[in-house]
Amino acid sequence: MTRGGRKPAAKPDRKGARRRAAELRETIHHHDHRYYVLDRPEISDAEYDRLYRELVELETAFPNIITLDSPTQRVGGQLREGFSEVEHTARMLSLDSGDAEDDLRRFDARVRTALEDSIEYVIEPKLDGLSIELVYENGLLARASTRGDGRVGEDVTPNVRTIRAVPLALRTDARAAPNLLSIRGEAIMLIPEFERLNASLTQEDKPVFANPRNAAAGSLRQLDPKITAQRPLDLFAYDVMTVDGQTPATPATHWEMLDGLRDWGFKVNPLIGLATTVDEAVEFHHELERRRDDLDYEIDGIVAKLNDLAGRETLGATAHHPRWAFAYKFEPRREVSEILDIVIQVGRTGKLTPVALLRPVDVGGVTVARASLHNREDVERKDVRKGDKVRIQRAGDVIPQVIERIEQPGVRRGKRFEMPARCPVCGTPVVREGPLDFCTNGLACPAQLKRRTQHFASREALDIRGLGKRTVVQLLEAGLIKSVADILSLQADDLIKLEGFAELSARNLVEGIERAKEVELPRFLYALGIPEVGTQTARDLARHFGTLEAVLGAAQPELESVPGVGPKVALAVHEFLHSPSTGSIISELQDRGLKIKAPAGSEVEESSLAGLTFVFTGGLDSVTRSDAQELVRSLGGRTASSVSPKTDYVVAGSDPGSKRDRARELGVKILSEQEFLDMLPQGTR
Repeated sequence: MTRGGRKPAAKPDRKGARRRAAELRETIHHHDHRYYVLDRPEISDAEYDRLYRELVELETAFPNIITLDSPTQRVGGQLREGFSEVEHTARMLSLDSGDAEDDLRRFDARVRTALEDSIEYVIEPKLDGLSIELVYENGLLARASTRGDGRVGEDVTPNVRTIRAVPLALRTDARAAPNLLSIRGEAIMLIPEFERLNASLTQEDKPVFANPRNAAAGSLRQLDPKITAQRPLDLFAYDVMTVDGQTPATPATHWEMLDGLRDWGFKVNPLIGLATTVDEAVEFHHELERRRDDLDYEIDGIVAKLNDLAGRETLGATAHHPRWAFAYKFEPRREVSEILDIVIQVGRTGKLTPVALLRPVDVGGVTVARASLHNREDVERKDVRKGDKVRIQRAGDVIPQVIERIEQPGVRRGKRFEMPARCPVCGTPVVREGPLDFCTNGLACPAQLKRRTQHFASREALDIRGLGKRTVVQLLEAGLIKSVADILSLQADDLIKLEGFAELSARNLVEGIERAKEVELPRFLYALGIPEVGTQTARDLARHFGTLEAVLGAAQPELESVPGVGPKVALAVHEFLHSPSTGSIISELQDRGLKIKAPAGSEVEESSLAGLTFVFTGGLDSVTRSDAQELVRSLGGRTASSVSPKTDYVVAGSDPGSKRDRARELGVKILSEQEFLDMLPQGTR
């Protein structure tokens, strides 16, 4: 007998445990929906915890009764090495947008011109979070992915499973579950949770997040789902991307679609409404802007969507956005602050940027304490000085900007700001180029070394996983690296002495460095941080010259002959590659084991794509657009984002949009997807 005279409960058999666990799962799912979606709990936290503990005990005793939709599977999973890519079931387009009323009215006029029927819009708050695709197979959550480039995103399924507002299994009491359902939603972090998270990070002396959107994105991209579970996220569903199988009658309107999402157990924003005129949509915008600061989540505008789904089919979409929806954004938030000082930041290329240190001020829920003043001319034009009161805003609700100085009659102003004659970090004389100022000390300047090292390890360069900004700073401060080449000599014993490193993380970083020692020429050229050279120009140079030695030996006129490289870029490349410090660092890297491979496809001497420029528009069936572009570049061709007289071919997939029309105007040849594939050499399709 137990204390209190109760007889202990008999341990259930496997059949009884399976039956009881199913009852508990259904009950817990019900209460999760009431609490996290409807915000109308029916039981106390203590009673909920009791039910959850009972389920955990049953599943611990009988592990083979655990199901994928069990509430216990929201939190858990092993630490992962990285995120795999996953192709979306349908394109996740961005939205056409503007922050002026006239922009919305022009959108409305285009819709009414194209459609003869009466127009009705669904008006939704424009949530400031992270766009997510959720895919359900036979009613169970199968995968979740970030938007990525719209066609391919990162698989974040284990992390999304920790979000309580995401049903692990579709509710079917009001609507049957289809065989396949793909929905689009916005993952967000509520402002109170964001503030608690930043307070916790501050106490742990860790970097804080700039705003709730960054916090949501950073939390969702944790390699350990347990960390994501500790940072409560929320999700609002707002669109059905794909549906296949048994469903009730196909909805005729977006409003009916939202009802379906609610029936399946998704959380739909309660502020969504209907508007039959553009004036009503404008008033909806003004009303939400007035209520913006009272909400416990961030919004940055409204989205007007045509309610009639058949009308949407008629309007179609461009390669970038649907023609039936428009985001009418709020004006950037503005506040008044004081300039405490103006300091100089030295960037990766040696550019000196004046930065205003501000008296911290809350701008739309984010504490702003610094803002870039861009260059010497920007400071002179705004005539801002230490001690001035200024008006600031977050451009796009993200980047802080000083808009103007506020006059203070009778207040004596500070000294006029002047750019330094020498680099404030290394003391090298500053060189002026138009409105810009540069330190010419290259990698011998500690500030440039830090940012060059961060750039060198970045994803588009050597892609050294685990070597982020914070780790680079630690390595420099500990004296473990004094040049970019020192990265290649790091050992696990060096790293384990640093804060935040353990044996596993140190070994993983060293292995990542070893993998990066074999790099293709385009990535290496980009990694060097040559001024004016981005990823595309690096590919062009690598494709044209084939080897590093040929690039290093090229005279300026030879560099100018490369397609896409003009006189300004050629001069920057020539000067950078022929500086003694660049030659020294390349030699050091090679001495420490770096092997530079010829670019992929360079062995194809007479490719039919060599020297041709392609523009892709619309969706492709047999290959993703990014892969098609990479294939063109690997075969000596170029890709561009817009159609011009220099374009050789436009490849038009499904929903090609305005680029195909522009090609017709200019007489540029338009290819179908199959015609493009037929152009490729054997073995590359």
